[in-house]
Amino acid sequence: MMRSRIGFRLLLSCSLLLALAFVEPRQRVAAAGDQGVPRQMAPGGPYLGMKAPGLAPELFAPGVVSTGLADRDVAMTPDGNEIYFSVTFRTIGTIMVTRRAGGRWTPPEVASFAAAAAYFHMEPCLSGDGRRVFFLTNRPRAGETPGPGWANQNIWAADRQGDGSWGEPYDLGAPINTEGAAFFPSVTRDGTLYFIRVKAPRKDAAVYRSPFVGGRFTEPERLSDVVNGTGATYNAFVAPDERYLIAAVEGRDDSTPPKKANYYVFFRNQDGTWSAGINLGPAINDPANTVHSPYVSPDGRHFFFSSNAPRERARPSLSGLTLARLVDLNASPQNGNADIYWVSAEVIEHLRPQARDALGRVPRHVM
Repeated sequence: MMRSRIGFRLLLSCSLLLALAFVEPRQRVAAAGDQGVPRQMAPGGPYLGMKAPGLAPELFAPGVVSTGLADRDVAMTPDGNEIYFSVTFRTIGTIMVTRRAGGRWTPPEVASFAAAAAYFHMEPCLSGDGRRVFFLTNRPRAGETPGPGWANQNIWAADRQGDGSWGEPYDLGAPINTEGAAFFPSVTRDGTLYFIRVKAPRKDAAVYRSPFVGGRFTEPERLSDVVNGTGATYNAFVAPDERYLIAAVEGRDDSTPPKKANYYVFFRNQDGTWSAGINLGPAINDPANTVHSPYVSPDGRHFFFSSNAPRERARPSLSGLTLARLVDLNASPQNGNADIYWVSAEVIEHLRPQARDALGRVPRHVM
């Protein structure tokens, strides 16, 4: 979480309130008896019953996951039966979970490991076997002085119990958590942890990698300047097999618009080096977007990302607009707060030939 790029954007300015008049209406949510699942969803289907998207990004689970609050940070169990995501509202920052049980999805509720109201919890990440969850919290570590807001940024974890519930959360400890900030965990299939470390406030944000060896995390290594050397790289998701890494990068000239934070993909080469970052394009990096959280589903088929870009359409005047309509728009997704979108992960693989071209190899065009 790049602190200069985030916040609780829940108090709307007058200009934003007027902009809401142009936002597309939300997709209507079914009655409470249908557990809040929008009518276009199959209640017990995978991905909350949503129809899989193509190469154009679509809002994910409107009214259930993308709600009009600030929604971001997706994580799923390997079987797809648990979906976690972050929500911020006023002084609350927590992690929600919805589960598929008995052929239906449960209404989202606060995850047990994120239920301590005195602290913020965000950026969940599940291990490859679904038995451990990592997350960002502002809980102070032992001996750490509590501070306001995000003064403390550490990665904590919780382990799955025999009955399927989560045990008590605990500090991941050294060498992951140090005096600086550590956030946005992402883990590979073999247990290697990728995360962001900031040594000084808002300075030197970089992606680090820590293999899990002999039951402990080894001393983290900073990824090369190919990943960390151009602009500020933060909030990085790594593929389970480390084939690629998707990160938010701020300060590059090839972003939309230039210098603005955009999503980039870095492909890992056979020798362990990384390709230069490739911009994921305007369909994902909307000029009005603030980027937060990339994620790819465990089956590798769907790319999820957060975006706060509102959907607007031209309208000649505000004539006939009612207060009730403004209230409805304010409580709808695509209102300027972060929403969660998804798109076919083919958008990532389609960029791989560009990485090979940059290495002077003959590109293989993905069909």
